[in-house]
This record gives sequence, structure tokens and C-alpha cells, in this order.
Amino acid sequence: MSFPIRPAQRKDAETIARFQVLMAQETEGARLEWETVQKGVSRVFDQPEHGFYLVAERDDQILACTLLTYEWSDWRNGQVLWIQSVYVLSEHRGKGIFPSIFSYLQQLVFESKQYVGLRLYVDKKNHAAKAVYQKLGMDSQHYELFEWMPSSETKQNP
Repeated sequence: MSFPIRPAQRKDAETIARFQVLMAQETEGARLEWETVQKGVSRVFDQPEHGFYLVAERDDQILACTLLTYEWSDWRNGQVLWIQSVYVLSEHRGKGIFPSIFSYLQQLVFESKQYVGLRLYVDKKNHAAKAVYQKLGMDSQHYELFEWMPSSETKQNP
């Protein structure tokens, strides 16, 4: 089943923020500050150089969203789109929504001179998501992700 995918609009920001709060709770047990998430989502709309959101909807209800951000690839002389913050409402999972989003993004890459590929990262324990990504032809053969993220307390009290 295919789902309509479209670029998110500012009117979608509250739903996207709510989805991000739900995702953090479900995937990491993290409780995000609502105001911070709202500001973060709004900033993408205010400053599109940070990226853009896509939403999947049916009957005027948003069922899923994802954030796309940019990474410059000097090897390919173009932008790699990073798929981030993927969230599908729990009652709509397993119905082909992410494959519809992925297909939309592949078409975007094929039709664009500026985009050269897609990347994403996934929690090591999220086996369901990894299975979906592998089924779509993505692999983790080349890279491992390393990160350093100071806590908000560390940033306030160095």
C-alpha cells in the first residue's frame, strides 16, 4: 500500500513535535522538554538550511514524519540526505508507510542534481527498524557511527 508523502508545512509543526516526544519516550525512555522540541521543530521551518520534514498522511491525518538534514560529500560533490527522527504512529506501523517515504526520497535523489544519496542511523537495539531498512536495500557495511553529546547539565556547568 502506498501512502501520500508531502513536504511538511508550518501548520504540521505541533504534530511533528508531539511525534518527536513520543519517539524519544518509546525508543530511549527519554522525556524531552516540550518547549525545547517545539522550538527545535520550528527552527527547521524558520531556517530551511537545517533541513526539512516530510509527512505521510491519509484522510488529512498525519501518520508519520521524518526530518531530512544535509551532509556535504566532497567525494560525490553533492548533498547526502540524512534520514532522521522517523516516527510512525504505532497503530499504523507495518503498513508500508516508511517504504513509501523511502521511495519518495529515492525519487528525489534520482531526479536531483544536488542530492547524491541517503543515510540514516538507528539504535543498535531497534531490530524492527533495522529489518525494514535492510529490506529496502540499505546496509551498514561501510561505517559505524560515533558521537559525543554533552548533557544539558554539562553544558550549563562545565
